[in-house]
Amino acid sequence: MKAVILAGGYGSRLSEATGSIPKPMVEIGGKPILWHIMKTYSHYGIKEFIICCGYKQYVIKEYFANYFNHNCDMTVDLSNNNIQILNNHCEDWKVTMVDTGLETMTGGRIKRIQKYIGNEMFLLTYGDGVADINITDTINFHKKRGQIITVTSYQPQGKFGILSIDGNNNVTSFKEKIKEDGGWINAGYFVCEPELFTYITNGDATVFEDEPLRKIAEDGQMNTYKHTGFWKPMDTLKDNMDLNKMWDSGNAPWKIW
Repeated sequence: MKAVILAGGYGSRLSEATGSIPKPMVEIGGKPILWHIMKTYSHYGIKEFIICCGYKQYVIKEYFANYFNHNCDMTVDLSNNNIQILNNHCEDWKVTMVDTGLETMTGGRIKRIQKYIGNEMFLLTYGDGVADINITDTINFHKKRGQIITVTSYQPQGKFGILSIDGNNNVTSFKEKIKEDGGWINAGYFVCEPELFTYITNGDATVFEDEPLRKIAEDGQMNTYKHTGFWKPMDTLKDNMDLNKMWDSGNAPWKIW
């Protein structure tokens, strides 16, 4: 089974880091967040990836093209240019990187890689968020439901404590970081049937989260796997700093490998 990763956007909300590299290549613990996402899939036996590239796509291509040399021990004999590989620390992944366009929307990027999927079920996620999600459970859940798409949902914590205040400015109750409104949000990590491609009808301008998902839901072909563990997107510089702190402290909940 293949995992498709959307990695082509500008990442403008993380502009401090994305001026020279695409957002999925911003590092956590010395490795791109893209690598962390792929390690999660790999932990559950998913070793074949299709990366939907766009903005500064050459950075992603060069990273994986040189991955072997950068992740093994070697001896280079400069007298004859002989290279001896001593220890291979590489992943056993097959990575297909597709230039899906600079301005292409998420749905358009997915449509462009259809020929690499064929008529098979596939996994899909965004290249900017990490989670301790059980990929095998999402696949099994999807198969039992028999619908076109399963979307992982998550109930985020509120960002601030909530105060209840009476007319005399007395605080009558205090609730720290409650669930915001009880709502569940799209956390990515989709499981998809190939019929999904028939809902992407507006070419490169198609926003996956708009018309395609709305129509799939209206047709009764969408269900959700509720994830209650750890999930965090990397939207801002602060998010990146927070994730690096978790990694450096040895308390990175998404590190399940």
